[in-house]
Amino acid sequence: MRKLGFVVAGVAALGMALGQNVIKIASQSPLSGPQAALGEQIKLGAELAVEEAKARFKQLGFDLQFVPYDDQANPDVGVANANRIINDPDILGVVGHLNSGVAIPSSEVYARVNLVMVSPANTNPRVTDRKLPNVNRICGRDDVQGPAGAEYAFNNLKVNTVFIIHDKTAYGQGLAEEFKKRFEALGGRAVAFVGTEETSNFVPIINQIRGARPVPQLIYFGGIYSQIGPFVKQLRERGLTTRLMGGDGLDSAEFERLAGSQAAKGTYYTTVAGPVSAFPKAKAFAQRFKQKYGKDVEGFGIYAYDAANVILTALEKAIKDNGGKKPTREQVSKAVRAVKMEGLTGTIEFDEKGDIKKAKYFIMQVAGTGNWADNKLIRVVEVAPPAAR
Repeated sequence: MRKLGFVVAGVAALGMALGQNVIKIASQSPLSGPQAALGEQIKLGAELAVEEAKARFKQLGFDLQFVPYDDQANPDVGVANANRIINDPDILGVVGHLNSGVAIPSSEVYARVNLVMVSPANTNPRVTDRKLPNVNRICGRDDVQGPAGAEYAFNNLKVNTVFIIHDKTAYGQGLAEEFKKRFEALGGRAVAFVGTEETSNFVPIINQIRGARPVPQLIYFGGIYSQIGPFVKQLRERGLTTRLMGGDGLDSAEFERLAGSQAAKGTYYTTVAGPVSAFPKAKAFAQRFKQKYGKDVEGFGIYAYDAANVILTALEKAIKDNGGKKPTREQVSKAVRAVKMEGLTGTIEFDEKGDIKKAKYFIMQVAGTGNWADNKLIRVVEVAPPAAR
């Protein structure tokens, strides 16, 4: 019996040793429901980065693993997942989320244990303005993206009146408010500011647009493609040809599928995640992505790849600084904030809030050809984030 006890103890010790050599990177994004197309891009971009880094980490003595979580674009689900994530001590970094309304409460959970989050997509100012040391983003902010759209509409499209719609989320409403603020500061007029959670019957809002005075020259919709697509389809079916603009929530081939190519054609959108064509370094990555997953990468897939590589770069530095041993979450979090690297999307370096020091904003127009990669890149603006308040 004594000999058996030694064997059991030895097996347990071996298991603990093996467990100490596992490092996991998690992702959180919607993998089911109407926003899954964007959420899947985040998952796959992060997954490919982890897959490509496995051999490097094996040489360091670690088994690198990827664990995706489906937050369903729902804050309650995101927070529940976040609690599961922090209870797995092998998870040392999170790539996510898609929705700011999910990221903000979930990141509060990560902050309790100093678990670092690098976002490829969250644009609401509050994501970083809370100055949490574990929260970073490699994309831009709504208080720059919204004004960029407003300036293009007013100065280039010569629009003076706009009908503004938003989806009542932290992302959609926040973006619409920033657009409105800048548009009116330029001298334009918002004839309406309407919030809706409707996803199928937009006739009442279309009737409001039809009856608005003065007549709106542009419709601005702060929301996600799953809502904007059906809206545009119904808008065009009822004969309204008013120009349309949205934000990066519209940036998915699913928008064109839901609206129909003819209805979607000509739609303007701003995005913090540019297309493959905007990044010369992303061409080879896009080919690897297509070969592995059988689908084209879109903007947030590229940014998720970079976000994961930020964490992986910081991890390698933290392991080295820790004498080759597995680092703590706090060590990884500090290493991420100190990262300076060249990603597919450009130079990645964070300020004291966790914002990227210079973010790119893209103004695009839907080509309506059925191929999202054909969309026209009109302008790229590179801007530093607002100073800490």
